Amino acid sequence: MKIFLASDHAGFELKEKIKRFLQKQGIAFVDVGTHSAKSTDYPDFIISAAEQVAHTRSSLGIVLGGSGQGEAIAANKVKGIRAAVYYGGSFKIVELSKEHNNANVLSLGARFLDDKTAIRAVSLWLKTKFSNAQRHKRRIRKIAMYEDGKWKPFEKV
Repeated sequence: MKIFLASDHAGFELKEKIKRFLQKQGIAFVDVGTHSAKSTDYPDFIISAAEQVAHTRSSLGIVLGGSGQGEAIAANKVKGIRAAVYYGGSFKIVELSKEHNNANVLSLGARFLDDKTAIRAVSLWLKTKFSNAQRHKRRIRKIAMYEDGKWKPFEKV
């Protein structure tokens, strides 16, 4: 498994802490950027990371920004990406993003998470598995078919 990391300036410091966590766990990662806390345009880094996740087998992405919202929106523009946002609250959200939606990108709101909570969310997300339940597979398949222009809402699959 390889993790592609990306952030804007607001997520830079937390991204650096997550990198240290991944290193300690022996998890391979690629830091797509940004590489400083200087103001940046997040789509440049986030979309690049999402494209690499979409085209690299057995990979995942972790993206970070102030709220994580814009980063998830940008990542979700890439075909094959299912980005989920976490910026605090119940960790069940993190689990369900993987169990039900097979999220391949986790978007974190750095301005709303302390280091310990963010790392706990990342750890939980990485070890949570997709349920493989038929209803979830069917729903994800519909999303993929829509991306390919092969399905419209309410058509049978």
